[in-house]
Amino acid sequence: MNASNPQTAAVETHPLPPFAPPAARLLMLGSFPPPRERWKMDFYYPNFQNDMWRIFGLVFFDNRDYFIEAGGKSYKKALLREFLAEKGIAISDTAHQIRRLQGNASDKFLQIVTPLDLGALLAKLPQCRTLMTTGELATDTLLSLLPPGTPKPKIGAYSAVVYGNRTLHCYRLPSSSRAYPLALEKKAEAYRRFFVEIGMK
Repeated sequence: MNASNPQTAAVETHPLPPFAPPAARLLMLGSFPPPRERWKMDFYYPNFQNDMWRIFGLVFFDNRDYFIEAGGKSYKKALLREFLAEKGIAISDTAHQIRRLQGNASDKFLQIVTPLDLGALLAKLPQCRTLMTTGELATDTLLSLLPPGTPKPKIGAYSAVVYGNRTLHCYRLPSSSRAYPLALEKKAEAYRRFFVEIGMK
């Protein structure tokens, strides 16, 4: 059901806990999951219209379908979790509670009610020095949680900021949503450069 009035839209609380391997060196941050009927697994980026795991397949295995089950109906969640933990990649979203103003997955129609508790999450990730956002809303929300004046990074670049007792490099990468007008292979190349730059590829 669509809702044009922000006050009439139901508040949704994030349905997933952060994926936080204790030895993670990178924290990936999106905005918020799509409605559950769009999910193909109980994990981050569960929508088949989002290409994040195809990008990862291309970057690390030269195979866009590496993390997709045979038949193309779902993702290999166990393989994904194992790979991410081994690589040292944590994942969460920048919003903890939201309202969907149009009832869909579009960032343009998300109203953030409560953002992520970034400090609490980073406390669980003592080795993490790199944050990466995927999309405009995630980037803007992260900036709202960082010290005032933190520069907004350009796509493919980072801003350095002191947060708590550590210096963080906050990167911004192209959105993995198919609504973002860039070919899958071009997105994968941007992510490949990023992972090489941070020493994870």
